[in-house]
Amino acid sequence: MREISGDTLAIDRKGRARIPTDGVDLRPVSERICDFNDVVVPMEPEQAMMEAARCVQCPDPAPCVEACPVHNDIPSAMWLIEQGRFLEAAALYRKTSSMPEVCGRVCPQEQLCQGSCSHLKSNEAVLTGPLESFVADYERKELGKVSISVGESTGKRVAIVGAGPAGLTCAEQLIQSGHQVTIIDAKPAPGGLLIYGIPNFKLPKDVVYARWHDLQDAGVKFEPNTFIGKDKTIDDLFNEGYHAVFVGVGVGIDAPMEVPGEDLPGVIGATEFLIRTNVDQENILPEGMGGVPDVGKKVVVIGGGDTASDCLRTSVRLGAEEVTCLYRRTLREMPGGVHDRELAREEGAIYQFLTQPIRFIAGEDGRLTQVECVKMELGEPDDSGRRRPVPIEDSNFIVDADTAILALGYWPDDAIGKTTPDLETHKWGLIVVDPATGKTSREGVFAGGDGVTGPDLVVTAMKAGRKSAKAIDEYLMI
Repeated sequence: MREISGDTLAIDRKGRARIPTDGVDLRPVSERICDFNDVVVPMEPEQAMMEAARCVQCPDPAPCVEACPVHNDIPSAMWLIEQGRFLEAAALYRKTSSMPEVCGRVCPQEQLCQGSCSHLKSNEAVLTGPLESFVADYERKELGKVSISVGESTGKRVAIVGAGPAGLTCAEQLIQSGHQVTIIDAKPAPGGLLIYGIPNFKLPKDVVYARWHDLQDAGVKFEPNTFIGKDKTIDDLFNEGYHAVFVGVGVGIDAPMEVPGEDLPGVIGATEFLIRTNVDQENILPEGMGGVPDVGKKVVVIGGGDTASDCLRTSVRLGAEEVTCLYRRTLREMPGGVHDRELAREEGAIYQFLTQPIRFIAGEDGRLTQVECVKMELGEPDDSGRRRPVPIEDSNFIVDADTAILALGYWPDDAIGKTTPDLETHKWGLIVVDPATGKTSREGVFAGGDGVTGPDLVVTAMKAGRKSAKAIDEYLMI
């Protein structure tokens, strides 16, 4: 066993770590921090069959199915995998999930299906997430592609704004109903968060591109580098002949700290940082955005959650010698997945809790060199239910830093709300919808995903895309 920051990690005979939060096999730390390749060692078929055989086939409703936002039939999938019927298991997942190859990798399973597994009462949970991605990968390897059935043409055209998980899912469902679908996105490549927000070591880009090619082969079109709300409006789309519009733009504006020195060179938002460090610089980097930043020797990431973990792990791979997360509460209140946080710690990230940055300080060259912080203590719970951090008087101290990455959360872009007559929004631009259908206050416009709910999970955005697609189909066929 190896001790990492007070937590125990098991190491197998091949030097691969087995994280207690999900038990998957991982590449050795010394190897994986040197590149941006997938950290997970793919399952072998025999391993998958043995793992699936651990499922005790809980009676309906199985707790794992109840905990899955799209209610995948996990027990039946486990039974099929146990029998070696991998293609049938993949087909079963695709009945309720539009991208099992993605969700099996990025869903916080310890909070959803695996966290609800009855095995947790006496043993480790069944690895439902890795098994989901295993059968989806197996399907693609065996068949070469995943065909999407195309319905008989209805002559109706639908514009989808945003090429992230909600938009891609909505497109998949609508094309099967026979509608013509065009996805419009402000960035050069489709995928949204899946390409531009999640690092390759968590979600290989090839997995996302393969799913996009399935949609492309089915007839879905893509219009890149078009910012709806600036380059075009929703009204323009209707004038171009679209009969309905789905808005799945997500939330992509980094929340600011609003402290002195935030505009210094060396202080960067998490969104820009992850885009510049995790995408193909020549082909899909947004216009006007610089290349991979030189992070220097010391990096601080401010904030918690999965985005902070992604920035910490990315900074390690860029060669930073000291990578520290500054978080104003304690580990108990920290949002995000335990799994990603444990991986970050295993790869060398340091966590400094009850710490609040209050000022960024420049050196003689005008770049960031230090971060002034104050120590915090926890008071009464706030509206979120977490205890409120309170500054401790005269506790100021300095943290040296060459780069500071702000991972404080995200705000919606209000451009669509401001340029679309009769579209109701709230909370700085989130779109108001009927929760049952995704229908907005504007006739013919539907919406779903983070641009409606605020930052949420890939699987919930996917669920919203499927729900709105059904409502759009009914609307068009009246």
